[in-house]
Amino acid sequence: MNTLITIPSESGGLFSSIPPARIDLGIGGMTCASCVMRVERALKKQPGVSDATVNLATESARVLVSGVDEMESLARIKRAVRDAGYEPRTLEAADDESDRRWMGVPRDLLPVLAGVLLSAPLALPMVGDLFGQHWMLPAWIQFVLATPVQFVLGARFYRAGWHALKAFTGNMELLVSIGTTAAWALSTWLWWRADAGEMVHLYYEASAVVITLVLLGKWLEARAKRQTTTAIRALHALRPERAHLLPDGTRRTEAIDVAVDELLPGDVVRVLPGERFAADGTVVQGHTQADESMLTGEAMPVPKDVGDGVTGGSLNGEGAVDVRVRAVGARSVLAQIIGLVQDAQAGKAPVQRMVDQVAAVFVPVVLVIALFTMVGWWWMGAPLEEALLHAVAVLVIACPCALGLATPAAIMAGTGVAARHGILIKDAQALEIAHKVDTVAFDKTGTLTEGHPRLQVIEAAEGVDEMAVLQVAAALQAQSAHPLARAVLEAAASRAIGVATDAAQEVQAVSGRGTQGRVNGALLALGSLRWMHELGAALGPLEARAKALQADGASVSVLASQTPGDAAAAAVWSPLALLAFGDEPKASAAEAIAGLRARGMRLFMVSGDNRGAAQAMATRLGLRADQDEVIAEVLPGDKAAVVRRLKSGGSLHTVAMVGDGVNDAPALAAADVGMAMSHGRGASADVAMHAAGITLMRGDPMLVAAALDISRRTVRKIRQNLFWAFAYNVAGIPLAALGYLSPVVAGAAMALSSVSVVSNALLLRRWQPPQR
Repeated sequence: MNTLITIPSESGGLFSSIPPARIDLGIGGMTCASCVMRVERALKKQPGVSDATVNLATESARVLVSGVDEMESLARIKRAVRDAGYEPRTLEAADDESDRRWMGVPRDLLPVLAGVLLSAPLALPMVGDLFGQHWMLPAWIQFVLATPVQFVLGARFYRAGWHALKAFTGNMELLVSIGTTAAWALSTWLWWRADAGEMVHLYYEASAVVITLVLLGKWLEARAKRQTTTAIRALHALRPERAHLLPDGTRRTEAIDVAVDELLPGDVVRVLPGERFAADGTVVQGHTQADESMLTGEAMPVPKDVGDGVTGGSLNGEGAVDVRVRAVGARSVLAQIIGLVQDAQAGKAPVQRMVDQVAAVFVPVVLVIALFTMVGWWWMGAPLEEALLHAVAVLVIACPCALGLATPAAIMAGTGVAARHGILIKDAQALEIAHKVDTVAFDKTGTLTEGHPRLQVIEAAEGVDEMAVLQVAAALQAQSAHPLARAVLEAAASRAIGVATDAAQEVQAVSGRGTQGRVNGALLALGSLRWMHELGAALGPLEARAKALQADGASVSVLASQTPGDAAAAAVWSPLALLAFGDEPKASAAEAIAGLRARGMRLFMVSGDNRGAAQAMATRLGLRADQDEVIAEVLPGDKAAVVRRLKSGGSLHTVAMVGDGVNDAPALAAADVGMAMSHGRGASADVAMHAAGITLMRGDPMLVAAALDISRRTVRKIRQNLFWAFAYNVAGIPLAALGYLSPVVAGAAMALSSVSVVSNALLLRRWQPPQR
């Protein structure tokens, strides 16, 4: 991870005088949901801070600032964190601390081991009592053993509790410090007032063992939390540190090793067999296979030849290749993937905000309950020490540790395992909403089909040469990136027809309709039948042929020329030829649709194609055109309106839109959950990814069901965690107040609650996407 970083925020708005910046930093010392609330309140009070989100599981904060100097804001933010009672630090500090060792023992485990050594002699008599043995230690030995646990190992609780009191709030440390101090003070008072030689029952073991159990629980919790970040660690590990740079970009030159950070776009690097590609680029010499499984989830190696793109971080196969660098640093695919996963894990799900509101009032309520518990027992005739111990048990068992971890731990585990399988979840809100999806709308071309249409038929008008039609159409489409334009150019190349890229002038793309321009002085238009009808072109005998081709599933375009009019007559468009294109459905598309239908989903295919072609493709995919599952002849600008209509059709529905191109971006943004299907790099893919809440890293429709499945499972884990966290407190507090739980048992239960919540979330790491 980066250290303290400050980067521009995309949410700044077009009219901001100073673009908002995002500051990420680590925070040490947080233990429960109350800590999260206190840090967020402290950060939001700082000048220029528009928003602040604190994550207990990652022990980090994300702050948006605007209108002030960034360095000054960073200093104020650090001071605010420290004044709240916590430690601002770099994002790697926790990782570094966990890796530090002393004589082979992790340094963060040393306080736990010290607590065990000092508390074990105090707890041993409790075990002896179960077997009728009385091994009570002298009072002074109990005091010597318990006091360093209470005030040295437990000093962290006093510091954090004091800061909470100064802020007029409460947290886990305040509850633990009050409870254990009460037990220690009661024991010391009973020992002090006892007669010489009198053996009195003391409660030093309660204070010492509770602190030790809490420390042990926090250490186990920290270990488990580190496992939730394995996905991010694995992604960072993909980036090599060195690259073999070819200074003049040729294979004949001896490569020199440089740091990857020194690479620039346009550099040529050599990648040897078994090495990872140092940056995104294009193969300029050699051929190999690339293992992209850590980026896309696809296990099969992908062939790479000259002209093919490679992704930094993927593993080179058995061939040595030279690669021209295309993107480095934050612009690389790997960096964007890491950024998306980090954003999702740093975000806060809507349900977590409700938990934070509960946590804000939880600790004060518990303090009141503990006070009433002590007064109630004392009023009913119980000795003061017994009443105090019941109150201590209430304080210890009520610590809201699990509440703060329930949601972020599940989100981190869910987004991490999804990323390993090629599903990038942009934010926690998309993850939470996706489980409610009951309607899925697919774009057709490139999403359900291969997206590589082929020119199958050229039907020329009478007296028009077919080869001349193809040459003119190719000239008109020479500068276009549209799939149908590429199909025309590929057909021209296969027939060895030379195309002059500058043969067409005044070329203009007409959105959702086609292209027009001048070739050899003639004004030509190549586009859909709808456009030809709008232009008033009379197709004549070609009309019936066009309908027949559409009925067979072809996408039909018309090439027409304009005959200039005179003063008495308007210009007339005359058809020159029909061009019929065919596309193939993706291998997994029909199975993906069948699987979603089996889950009870409403399914729709949205296409700009003519109804005949769209319905023919729908039949091959298993969609039911007779039940309005095909929405055809939709202009790109109208797809968002279609999505909005699906959201309110008959009753309220939660809609997921799946698309792959820049023209799908409005529809992806309009949907409750947008899913962008990435086929590689490019502006189109980037726009779709930014508009969508979920990015599918390979063009497999089966990933749609997988994304919905991991969302359901993650939300299920969140609900399970929240249920157990609340149920634990709801059941534990009355039991402790009624005297059924000792402080030691309450401490053990409290420690185990946090560990159980994180461990339950970690079960998501075993998730596998639905198999074909």
